[in-house]
Amino acid sequence: MGRLTTHVLDTALGVPAKGLKIELWSAGETPQHISSHETNDDGRVDGAILEGDAFKTGTYELRFHAGDYLKATGTQLPDPLFLDVIPIRFGMAEQDGHYHVPLLLSPFSYSTYRGS
Repeated sequence: MGRLTTHVLDTALGVPAKGLKIELWSAGETPQHISSHETNDDGRVDGAILEGDAFKTGTYELRFHAGDYLKATGTQLPDPLFLDVIPIRFGMAEQDGHYHVPLLLSPFSYSTYRGS
């Protein structure tokens, strides 16, 4: 049974990104909103974002609302923000795979990878 998980680390502050809003969208010709989540004290979403019968192979997009989170940290930021909503588009080809899509975040950069 496949599943999709994520977590967010604030690399500028060296802490998990608590309270960051994340949306999951299908990434077809007409994107569809699937679900919304918020990171917990550990920078993770409680449970899987997608699993069980809801898990389908295909192309998806996670939208990380980094700007709102960064503003809430009290960090001095430019106006407009360099990073606001960060979209990460990815494909899931294995019906029984575990897809972990983490975000490493700072006010001026981010990176991701397929984790475990």
